[in-house]
Amino acid sequence: MRIRLIVFGAMFVPLLTSALPVARSAGVEFEVASIKPTRSPFGVVGGCHGRNAHFGPTDMEAEVPVGRCVITAGRLSHIMAIAFRIDVNKIGGRPDWEGPSRFDIEAKAENPAPTQEELLEMLRVLLADRFKLKFSRETKLESGYALVIAKNGPKFKRALPEEEKRFVFRGSSVNKRDAAEGQATPLNTVTGQNTSLHELVEVLSRAAGAPVVDRTGLVDAYDFKLNWEPGEDLSGPLQQQLGLKLESGKVPVEYMTIVSAEKPTEN
Repeated sequence: MRIRLIVFGAMFVPLLTSALPVARSAGVEFEVASIKPTRSPFGVVGGCHGRNAHFGPTDMEAEVPVGRCVITAGRLSHIMAIAFRIDVNKIGGRPDWEGPSRFDIEAKAENPAPTQEELLEMLRVLLADRFKLKFSRETKLESGYALVIAKNGPKFKRALPEEEKRFVFRGSSVNKRDAAEGQATPLNTVTGQNTSLHELVEVLSRAAGAPVVDRTGLVDAYDFKLNWEPGEDLSGPLQQQLGLKLESGKVPVEYMTIVSAEKPTEN
């Protein structure tokens, strides 16, 4: 089976249509947080770094100290994409002021070693408090792929608890379009150590050029490695190296719409 996709349309399945405040747990907020208009001439960089996060050496979050969120030159939609773990292109309803308005955020948790999810929840609370963010959510069923276990089962093992958590993607052309535009490029390589399949799914989505959802039922942390030639059909390498496959069909894709938001005052 070759992985080819032609999208003819999408089915809309609304989950929530009314404006939602950001949900928060009691006491979950940054100890200190600063928001200022950026002076950077470059695009958005940075993110949040919890104690259980695992980044590759080129990931922009890797330089952020543990226990902090540091975002430079981020628009509201960029900050939302980080906080809600959503593709920035799936955020609509952006206010008129968002285009030219970019912000630098430096925030520190009171706990010196919060988890990644705790930090992201704090960032969501910051969006509610400082940007007065309200939003709606919906799910659309779109043409994509489900990652499932192939006939003979997975070809990777559960990680040992004491192993370092690590996920690295190396390669210059993850999909066929990129390969066609460039010169000879090295193998695309995904290496996971003591990590879930979530990051692998994100890379596969980029490679397939369509949304991919994990339906393997594999919820533990694993060690795995996948490599393929730039522009190569992923079906063969995925089954041969990992014992997994992609099945085409309708998959749920989340979208967010900004209902209302305000520019934050500087502090």
